[in-house]
Amino acid sequence: MTTNAEKGGEQRLLYGCMGLGGSWDTTPHGAADIAAAEAAVEAALDSGITTFDHADIYRHGKAEAVFGEVLARAPGLRERIVLQTKCGIRLADGDRPGIYDLRGGSIVRRVEESLGRLRTDVLDVLLLHRPDPLADPEDIADALTSLHRQGLVRSFGVSNMSAAQISTLQSCLGLPLVANQLEMSLHRRDWLEAGVLVNTHEAAANGFPLGTLEHCRANGVRLQAWGALAQGRFTGRQETPAERATAQLVTSLAEAKGTTPETVLLWWLQRHPARIAPVIGSARPDRVRACGDAARREPELTHEEWYRLWITARGAALP
Repeated sequence: MTTNAEKGGEQRLLYGCMGLGGSWDTTPHGAADIAAAEAAVEAALDSGITTFDHADIYRHGKAEAVFGEVLARAPGLRERIVLQTKCGIRLADGDRPGIYDLRGGSIVRRVEESLGRLRTDVLDVLLLHRPDPLADPEDIADALTSLHRQGLVRSFGVSNMSAAQISTLQSCLGLPLVANQLEMSLHRRDWLEAGVLVNTHEAAANGFPLGTLEHCRANGVRLQAWGALAQGRFTGRQETPAERATAQLVTSLAEAKGTTPETVLLWWLQRHPARIAPVIGSARPDRVRACGDAARREPELTHEEWYRLWITARGAALP
């Protein structure tokens, strides 16, 4: 049986597994952590989500490990899903601080470890988690090519990288980079603001590498949005007048369209022509299910509604 990745299906929504596995330390996971992971995965599948996003560092590897337990207990599930993980960050260990590490040999070792924890023979997608300033693009490309040739990884992408960084790596790599995962939400809008602040005094303070979205769109690099629900700023806690006004607007639109506030926030990302695929990271099954309409329905925001959400969240008129 082929996987969703092999079928070439485009995933509208991803489930981020960072919340699975228990505490953020090296304490071993237990039966309760596996049960919680099973409940979260079931909620995601019930909501039409079949792509699961991991990283080797999540919960010190325990997120992958409990997911591997879920796969082992559910025969046939692996063939129904797209499995994605990331490598390239090494957590602090004793006197050594946390660092980035995209040396070719390190990438290969991290993939082998992830495959073991996930109890699978192949990853559908591997993302390079953060840029490593000391990395050699040719060394990275050699490692990725080897992993692909061995049948250990089907496709590759990046995370938190600019257009220039993607282009440099792609120039050394014969395989296409298929994804770039960035923090994107109605709260974290620098990726969007950068495109309209050109020729304004505010442009220098924005900081987002202009042209990254355009590069990804032009080269078939799918944008994935981590932090897509803005850490609950518009569906729970609000700290500023703009956030409170935005939360009220999100709730009003949700009621008018017969859906949830979470879905409206995800629709706002999905409505962008860059075909952004949000990653939802809650471990709560009820909140996962609240996102289901974003997987099942096309974004039902008009041009004017989309702009109204943006302008309300930024708390000021467009330039």
